[in-house]
Amino acid sequence: MKILTQTARILTGLLFVFSGFVKGIDPMGTAFKFGDYFNAFRMDFLDDLALPLSILLCLVEFITGMMLLSGSMVRLASWMAAIFMALFTPLTLVLAIFNPVSDCGCFGDAIIMTNWQTFFKNVVITLLVVYVFIKRDDRTGTLPVRAGLNFTLALIFLFLLFMRYNLSYLPIIDFRPYKVGTNLPEAMAVPPDAEPDKYDIRFIYEKDGVSKEFTLNDYPADDTTWKFVDQKSVLISRGYIPPIHDFTLISREGADMTDEVTGNQGDMVLMVARRLEKSDRKGLVKGYDLGIALLDRGIKFYIVTASTPSTAGELVTGFDALFADEIMLKTVIRSDPGFVLLHNGTVMAKWSYHNLPAKEQFKGDLNSLALSYQTATKNRLAVAAALLAVLLAIALTLPFRLKSDPGNNKETL
Repeated sequence: MKILTQTARILTGLLFVFSGFVKGIDPMGTAFKFGDYFNAFRMDFLDDLALPLSILLCLVEFITGMMLLSGSMVRLASWMAAIFMALFTPLTLVLAIFNPVSDCGCFGDAIIMTNWQTFFKNVVITLLVVYVFIKRDDRTGTLPVRAGLNFTLALIFLFLLFMRYNLSYLPIIDFRPYKVGTNLPEAMAVPPDAEPDKYDIRFIYEKDGVSKEFTLNDYPADDTTWKFVDQKSVLISRGYIPPIHDFTLISREGADMTDEVTGNQGDMVLMVARRLEKSDRKGLVKGYDLGIALLDRGIKFYIVTASTPSTAGELVTGFDALFADEIMLKTVIRSDPGFVLLHNGTVMAKWSYHNLPAKEQFKGDLNSLALSYQTATKNRLAVAAALLAVLLAIALTLPFRLKSDPGNNKETL
């Protein structure tokens, strides 16, 4: 039973750590998902709480998981996991039944699941959590209270720094279709042999005051006594959807500029400002300075925004502005404003306004600038992966290194 208890804790802890970690990579994306929920349930007045709730959710999941893995304050961790599943399992059932939001965002953008898949996944996790909760007073593999508390506080500090970094300098791993290295025309293309959408098409005809439905195989094409009334189509199965299917850019005059941007040969920089009137002022100033320098060097520069042309007004004076859907822009880049370097339609680099290179660096071969940024990103990713591996190793081995002391292990939490 002790082995079973410890195994259940480890499995539950790993699931919570993974869920919290992938959300923590992109806390802004989780905040956007909260916004979707608020909009679906007509709770838009809570929009300002989306980011704080996102940070809290990521932190609670990750810390709960690490506490279970390390045996740190297991009673408290068991209660946290139980309350968490008691709240979110019924919520995912509601989402599965009514489908107000197509993806719950439970694993961020790392793993996309349908609402029913999410619900059944939560049922399985709930079974584990129930067992862990029942065995919450079992001291197998637990830490002394002081050691567990110190370890947990250190984890909270480190994870908050990790999320802060991802918020300021873009997610360290980009799970979205606009990640660096993506060729936009290829990602938007539909292969010739792609599976199309399948529909059940019915024709409604009427004769002698009686209406009847027919299929494509039996409708009365040659019987003039039947009068056509209506047609209805029901989607049976969704066909192939390209990774990028919503990338559309419109000029101030209403012209579609998508092909002009994705098919451009050479370098191009897009400054993505979701709502110019709300975007960071200092970030916009950096972007304007960069835009002037690029245009002087003959490099194309566009401001892309979801603001209306009239609202954009003087905020885009002197620059070519393109207008797009706000949800699509949130997917392209999390920073507001953010900067995307394209070369022959391929995403070469993405920057937050916090780490945008100086305008003097945007000269000569911009691919070398992009390459240096990609190398730095890979190095940061390697450091983050190594740190997580070390933390997991410490969490799993701490209970064996710090044997429980019955005199010091009387948890009240």
